[in-house]
Amino acid sequence: MLALGRLLIIGFLVLSVVYICLSLYSRAVRRDKLEREWDEEIQQGDRAAFVEAGLSAYDGSLRRKLILGVYIVPLTVISAIIYFTNFH
Repeated sequence: MLALGRLLIIGFLVLSVVYICLSLYSRAVRRDKLEREWDEEIQQGDRAAFVEAGLSAYDGSLRRKLILGVYIVPLTVISAIIYFTNFH
């Protein structure tokens, strides 16, 4: 039981680091895409306001929520492995 607790704590910490890195990377890619779109197509108005409006729309998007799969998928796989190893 102690080993399972240790696995869960270390796994949560590792997955948290992965989640933070993926989240920051995804947001940076979105920011670059918005800046490139403004440079190539719009070029009117305030660039910073356009980028911030796009990032606020990104914060509520499905892509942002899908990154939470970093926690869900490994937990499901580990739970299935433990279940099938011990009870089948």
